[in-house]
Amino acid sequence: MTPDHAHGSVEPRFDEIIHEPMRLRICGLLSGMREMPFSAIRETLGLSDAMCSRHLKTLADCGYVVLTKRRGESNRHMVVWASITPEGRAAMTAHLAALRAIAAGDLLDV
Repeated sequence: MTPDHAHGSVEPRFDEIIHEPMRLRICGLLSGMREMPFSAIRETLGLSDAMCSRHLKTLADCGYVVLTKRRGESNRHMVVWASITPEGRAAMTAHLAALRAIAAGDLLDV
């Protein structure tokens, strides 16, 4: 039994979608913010537009991230903003608990 599970706060659940390294990093970035512009995510992680878009679309298709378009402050171009959903935050927390359990040698039903 992992420490999180022992306290009943989080049931460890390995998540194949979040586990992909760039998606894990995106979720980590978004977990600490209300929202983040696409360009900042792309630049922070050193991704191409296409790769960043693909990872965000995968997370959005699963309901883990919401993507919204708004006019930019400095110009009239549309800017894509990403924010993690409550479901995404819960999935990330459960996935991190699963990683801690795996690192501790606990067997999980995957």
